[in-house]
Amino acid sequence: MSETSLAEHDLAALVDDWIDWAEAARRLEVSVGKVRTMIRTHELAAAVPVPGEGQKIPALFIDEEERLPVKGLPGLLTVLHDGRYDDRECIAWLFLDQTLPGRPIDALRENRGSEVKRRAQAMAL
Repeated sequence: MSETSLAEHDLAALVDDWIDWAEAARRLEVSVGKVRTMIRTHELAAAVPVPGEGQKIPALFIDEEERLPVKGLPGLLTVLHDGRYDDRECIAWLFLDQTLPGRPIDALRENRGSEVKRRAQAMAL
């Protein structure tokens, strides 16, 4: 891992496409209240990418075809939260290209989540 802690990464630079809770609700075909619940229960993660803006969700967290969070994301977020990582750190980790071939979020979206989950479990210990 880099010398910069996960919490110190510039999320606006790591994540290209952010959506607000209303847009997430539209893409998931649920209410904004349900999106809030999904964030609280770690099905999704949200952070403030730019100071002064509200919380947003990385657009890549949603599988628009299935109208669900990306397969494997909720379980991965739970593992990371159990390891005392907050949403901001989870998002940074998912969008950093570290030891996997590519970013963890890309591996999840390509249904290659097993190695991502294994590494998250090792990190959370």
